[in-house]
Amino acid sequence: MANADAPRPQDEPGVIDRAVTRRQVIRGIAGVAGVGAFGAFLAACSSGSSSSTAPSSAAASSAASSAAASSAAPSAAGSSAAAGSSAAASASTGGTLNIGSNNSDPTPKKAMEAVVAGFTQKTGIQVKLNTVDHGSFQDNLSQYLQGQPDDVITWFSGHRMRFFAAQGLFTPIDDVWQKVGSNYSDAMKSAATHDDGKVYLIPFDTYAWTVYYRKSLWQDKGYKPPTTLDEFKTLAAKMKSDGLVPVGLGDKDGWPAQGHFDVMNLRQNGYQFHVDLMNGKAKWTDPKVKAVFELWKGLLPFYQEGAAGRKWQDAAAGLVQKKTGMMLQPQVGETFAAAGTSDFEDLAFFPWPNHGTEFDAEKSLDAPIDGFMLTAKSPTIQQNMDAAKAFLEYAASGEAQQIFVKEQAAFIGAAKDVDASKYTPLQQDQVKVIGDAKNVAQFLDRDTRSDFAGPNGMQAFLINFLQKPDQDLDAYLKGIQDYFDSLGPEA
Repeated sequence: MANADAPRPQDEPGVIDRAVTRRQVIRGIAGVAGVGAFGAFLAACSSGSSSSTAPSSAAASSAASSAAASSAAPSAAGSSAAAGSSAAASASTGGTLNIGSNNSDPTPKKAMEAVVAGFTQKTGIQVKLNTVDHGSFQDNLSQYLQGQPDDVITWFSGHRMRFFAAQGLFTPIDDVWQKVGSNYSDAMKSAATHDDGKVYLIPFDTYAWTVYYRKSLWQDKGYKPPTTLDEFKTLAAKMKSDGLVPVGLGDKDGWPAQGHFDVMNLRQNGYQFHVDLMNGKAKWTDPKVKAVFELWKGLLPFYQEGAAGRKWQDAAAGLVQKKTGMMLQPQVGETFAAAGTSDFEDLAFFPWPNHGTEFDAEKSLDAPIDGFMLTAKSPTIQQNMDAAKAFLEYAASGEAQQIFVKEQAAFIGAAKDVDASKYTPLQQDQVKVIGDAKNVAQFLDRDTRSDFAGPNGMQAFLINFLQKPDQDLDAYLKGIQDYFDSLGPEA
């Protein structure tokens, strides 16, 4: 998910064919309680446990599927403690480490800082946490990784991970995985593995793109979660007549609307077609894609006006204030958590409704996997290698992930031994909805080449659609396909 008018890293189409089923996903994230059995161009936002400098390119100075839970998860005293103690043993003499983080919004930033503090307390290793705004971090990652990156960075599974690994910009961590791999499902390993068979990512958290609402507002109004598109439209019309904004959306950063397209395409045309479209194997001019935009156009009268010029945080504020009825975006959990305990406890969600197609049974959705990766060109990586691997071991533990999801309370941990008994009801619902999905996508801007997904590509195209939904859709979709075709081979 990104914004910023800056050069985008370039990816390689066609790598996303590795699919992960929902049963595999849940097998990897059910905790010990077994919920349901199962730079120059970057401006640093601030930092965590130490001073911060922005990542930078070489031209600048220093620094710019699916997965689930095994039926019998190990106990928290088992692999989590093993991973944590292994990390501590790896760097018992202390040391230093530089971590680049895209967790820039207040809630995830606080959560990341807590994880780093826990690591330092456990190992004595001093961490310089370099936090950069999410969009700039993502838009400029290619230059950053080729310049003087931090030792370890936050990043994503899927297409984005595999492309940069193929360029030699990340370092394989098979030796770390040998120590922590038993704490993950096979699906999580697949999400962390490049086509060369080597592991590059430590999966850390995941979350589902679902429709959020306030329970108290819905109870007062007599609203019920819709299960079909017709019910969704009827509910939205009732909300509008009640003086509410039915569907909140803030797409100024360019990426939130991508989640809307994803889920509609998954419901309308199925997971495989969606994957093929992201890879360039299916065409944007296909009538199946037009059907999605026609459907979306029919829903836009219920959407918040001016979405293209609004930040998602501002849209989420309307949900908190009970001015908006519902919002398709998991990050609203951050806004509700910041508003207070009573507001957060009032938050609930339902999966996107069925479209009446054969693909409804897939229950597919976006459930991105975030994690940590070891860079290849950090100027300090050799001297900090032991500390970096110690952190990766720590990040693979339920202990570390529990710290993060306690703060980031709409997300769930990726490891088997996260104690699900400590999850909020909202997090337990996350486990269930991901478990019910037959297939899980990573999100448009993670599932396709980034120069296509970015500010000059799908971000701009979707903003254009939101602003001018009555345009000639055939010409519009031809423009998208022409842009994709113009990109040529990736470098």
